Amino acid sequence: MLQTVSVPGPVGPAGALGETTIVAYRFMLRARLLDEKFAALYRAGKIHGGVFLGRGQEALSAAIGVSLQKTDVFAPLIRDAAGRLAFGEPMLDAVRTYFGSALGPMRGRDGNVHRGRPQAGLLPMISHLGAMVSVVNGILFARRFKGISGTVGAACLGEGATSTGSFHEALNQAAVEKLPLVLIVANNQYSYSTPNSRQFACANLTDKAVGYGATAHSVDGTDLAACLTTLGAAVAAARAGNGPQLVVANLLRLCGHGEHDDAGYILPELKHSPLGRDCLKLAEEYLLQQKLADAAQLAVWRSEALREIEDIVAQVQREPVPDPFAEEWSAIASQHLNETNKA
Repeated sequence: MLQTVSVPGPVGPAGALGETTIVAYRFMLRARLLDEKFAALYRAGKIHGGVFLGRGQEALSAAIGVSLQKTDVFAPLIRDAAGRLAFGEPMLDAVRTYFGSALGPMRGRDGNVHRGRPQAGLLPMISHLGAMVSVVNGILFARRFKGISGTVGAACLGEGATSTGSFHEALNQAAVEKLPLVLIVANNQYSYSTPNSRQFACANLTDKAVGYGATAHSVDGTDLAACLTTLGAAVAAARAGNGPQLVVANLLRLCGHGEHDDAGYILPELKHSPLGRDCLKLAEEYLLQQKLADAAQLAVWRSEALREIEDIVAQVQREPVPDPFAEEWSAIASQHLNETNKA
């Protein structure tokens, strides 16, 4: 039976929630500033390949990362810089991958958004929409077979991916097997430039959980406190053995699909609706209102993040890129295994 959980607005910062809100906001801030740096480098011709910003989705993404444990599995997407950082990805990994550094986690071999550390539970994304859900299912199955319990797998999607076969097959499998899967859908109103009205006919994406026996949650994706509460509840339910949880967050992408896209197709009325609110500014207002921080503290956090980003970018720009003639063309995992055996 479908259970829909809706969190309409901010939740008070009682106890740990206040501290968690501060932690999540700082990941949001670092992700926003890092994205802005990548965009500037792209426009200056310093970065090759696509640059995809998470502007407007940082509250949801950060809430995912802080709700997970380090022993969990996380499959982020292109707009999940905040969630990656919150889950433990070093900012250095992101910068190295965008610059193609040979010292990065992918050794400069793959596209700048296809980065991760599978052994740490952070999965490199597959660009085919919906494909990561079955990958997470597979890892959860493997852990079950090994007798490992108490872990959760989180997979991120856009609303367009809910129209793909991969989504339906994987959600059905997770529900039948009662896998501890948390499926997070960022409903940013456009699948690239295709509006929701041309993407699905159901009244709400949470309705898609009905046929699979999954639990559905709906949340205002612009509201950090609401995202923390909803994601925390979904992760806890999955960890407790209640089967897959589908979380649908309603928001608006506040930029183009990538830096190559001017997003001229986004309707002005959406931009000026509650969906178009900037989650970072709302989080700052919330921190000030609840006296969790003051203006001076916000300025310090921003200054610290900017300095960290500039230092890392400067470091990576001095690092070598791969030499194809000297490269050992085998899987990175095999190289790691060989190095471990030699040690």
